Amino acid sequence: MLAAASALVATQLGGSLTTDQRISNNPDYALGDQIIAERFDRPDGITELVIVRAESSTVDEPSFRATVERLQGDLAALGPATVQGVFSYYQTGDPSLVSRDRQSLLLPVLMSGGLEDAIVNVHQVHAVVDAVETAGFSTYVTGRATGGQDFREIAERDLQKGELVALPIAFLILVLVFGALAAALLPIVLAGVAIVIALGATALIGQVFDLSFFVVNMVTMMGLAVGIDYSLFVVSRYREERRAGLDTIEAITTVGATASRAVLISGLVVIVALLGLLIIPVNVFQGLAAGAILVVAAAVFAALTLLPAVLSLMGDRVDALSVPLLGRLAAMAKRRRGRPLWDRLAYAVMRRPIVSLVIVGGLLVAAAVPNLGINTGSSSLSSLPPETRTHDGLAVLQEEFLGGLVSPARIVVEGDTEAAAVQAAIARLQTALGNDPEFGPSRLEFSRDGSAALITVPLVADPTSAAGADAVRRLRDEVIPRALADAEARAYITGVAAQNVAYFDVATQYTPVVFGIVLSISFVLLLVVFRSLIVPAKAILMNLLAVGAAYGLVVLVSQMGFAADFLGFQKVSAIEAWVPILLFAVLFGLSMDYHVFLLSRIRERFDRTGDNAESVAFGLRRTGALITGAALIMVAVFGGFASGDLVVFQQIGFGLAVAVAIDATLIRSILVPASMKLLGSRNWWLPRPLRWLPQIRLEGAVAAPPKPTVALRKRRTL
Repeated sequence: MLAAASALVATQLGGSLTTDQRISNNPDYALGDQIIAERFDRPDGITELVIVRAESSTVDEPSFRATVERLQGDLAALGPATVQGVFSYYQTGDPSLVSRDRQSLLLPVLMSGGLEDAIVNVHQVHAVVDAVETAGFSTYVTGRATGGQDFREIAERDLQKGELVALPIAFLILVLVFGALAAALLPIVLAGVAIVIALGATALIGQVFDLSFFVVNMVTMMGLAVGIDYSLFVVSRYREERRAGLDTIEAITTVGATASRAVLISGLVVIVALLGLLIIPVNVFQGLAAGAILVVAAAVFAALTLLPAVLSLMGDRVDALSVPLLGRLAAMAKRRRGRPLWDRLAYAVMRRPIVSLVIVGGLLVAAAVPNLGINTGSSSLSSLPPETRTHDGLAVLQEEFLGGLVSPARIVVEGDTEAAAVQAAIARLQTALGNDPEFGPSRLEFSRDGSAALITVPLVADPTSAAGADAVRRLRDEVIPRALADAEARAYITGVAAQNVAYFDVATQYTPVVFGIVLSISFVLLLVVFRSLIVPAKAILMNLLAVGAAYGLVVLVSQMGFAADFLGFQKVSAIEAWVPILLFAVLFGLSMDYHVFLLSRIRERFDRTGDNAESVAFGLRRTGALITGAALIMVAVFGGFASGDLVVFQQIGFGLAVAVAIDATLIRSILVPASMKLLGSRNWWLPRPLRWLPQIRLEGAVAAPPKPTVALRKRRTL
């Protein structure tokens, strides 16, 4: 599988991903695009804007015209495979192509093919523009293809940066947990295997479905996080069983009935939480969800099959390259501290459970408050780093022309355009647009059969910005209905801004559906695993607190700018529309992951002793160090990916990192023990009508290990 996946990644992955954002439920903008393609005689393609700017001369001077015409000829010479046409003010006389001070001029370049073709070929346009070396002139390029290329390059750079930051920190944490370099390296290798297999599967799926190019970053980030964690649990349990006296095969068998079983159920919890995203008819959601599901499944599969095989080959060599100093420090700390840290923490919380609940609950609610002011939208092209072509070109375009020229709004009026009422409605619409300061001058054309009219109008604002989306909403909800009130016609708005508005509407519509699906399935799963109504209700409430706090902190940093400079983040006006839903699904799965590990050990002890307080302390003692190490690794991985330049992954990485940190500290170490203490045996209440539910243990029953031999005792003592 690894060999086949590697071949697929090398040959198929690049061509199976898209930067385009597509909605599959036939939104109005798609219907408008279809009418334009079928009924209008106009070239279809992506338009890039080349800006020629002079330091002192104007477009009316011969030197300016000579420079522009030479550049126009060089661009046209790229041929029809790359460029369909290059349009100039000197041929068209279009005044919108000249700036107000007449020192800047636009050259619209119509690219051949669709968006993906334009992104692949736009570097040729860049090369021609960069070759202009006329003194006194500056050139810029901006547009959807240039923006797509910039996004791809930055995503690849952020991916490498995230790996360079996360892997060394994760390896260091693993060395501290295991005390041996060989054992620390094994989880990282297994995570790499899971990532490659998931990317191979993504390449196959991408041949049939449109998957966002962000999926590679998502697969790598999630693969490192869960792949390392799952292997950490398995390798830790294997080393524990070997030290208890089992031989290699017996230890692996015991691991299969305990830690591997836990990994399987934990992986299923994460996958179930992500399944809800697949119902949203947007390729961004579906691609990211599919990538995350594939890599979690691959990580579980590798932990259940490849890892036991590797352990059987390595045997005790898994402890090779040990770090003696770490072992001595751990032994000294154990002798000095007396009762384990996790015992002391659990009993301290349970002595004052109400105070603990009020303080920590209040902190989490306070952290969630900024979420009340959240603005969701799309990352504007202007949010790209300043050194990118898109950012520089868009800044000049916004200053000298109209930002909306990158992708103007196109209004398709479907109806009998020869009817007087329809003609009057179209005239009213053009007049309203002309009097509206949020729109530039419009252009009107009619279809071949007279069944539709097309009004092309640029927005003043960047069409990918929140202001561009607001302008289209007002156009859709107010301007067009008033203009077409008395006409038998229907209007469709197309363009990037209209596409973004449809995308935001879909995200808003499906958010409660996704929340309901994830919460319902998680409740049922925990109900069956723990045979209690109280435990799943508490788990869901606590996880919602963690998710709400993570939302609030993301808004506080990314949207409000608090400590953004310190963290190296960019302040933006809106949180990417798909980030809250994605964060909810991923965070809920990961939070349930740790919650199940802890509560299963508490329930196991409670069933054996009936002592509620001692069972809570036992659960924290047995899981505390391991889950804390696993959480630190996840924080390192997510934090590494948040250190990149793409705003959307700053928001995702930061949100995941703080949520995991909150879950591993405040939730698991304080809220869980406090609530368990207050409720006592009522934690495990299950009504009689539900006692028919099957009992699924997180860890299966295993035979008691044989007593270690004298030789083994001596070796452990040494």
